[in-house]
Amino acid sequence: MKGLDRLKIGEEAVVISTSDNRRLADLGLVEGTRIKCVLRSPLGDPAAYNIRGAVVAIRNEDASIIGVETDMS
Repeated sequence: MKGLDRLKIGEEAVVISTSDNRRLADLGLVEGTRIKCVLRSPLGDPAAYNIRGAVVAIRNEDASIIGVETDMS
């Protein structure tokens, strides 16, 4: 398991643990959700993720509390 903030551009993962952050849950970041890192800002923060068909920018501070698994076999 690693934090969402560790995904590289183009890398896909599945959310396996979340925080109690209601705002992130409202964006669709709940256990079992597939997510893909699609872009990082020039300074690396924030990053843009494809979540359920929508591209959403999330700060590294918030992304670090979302646990993901990249091995989806």
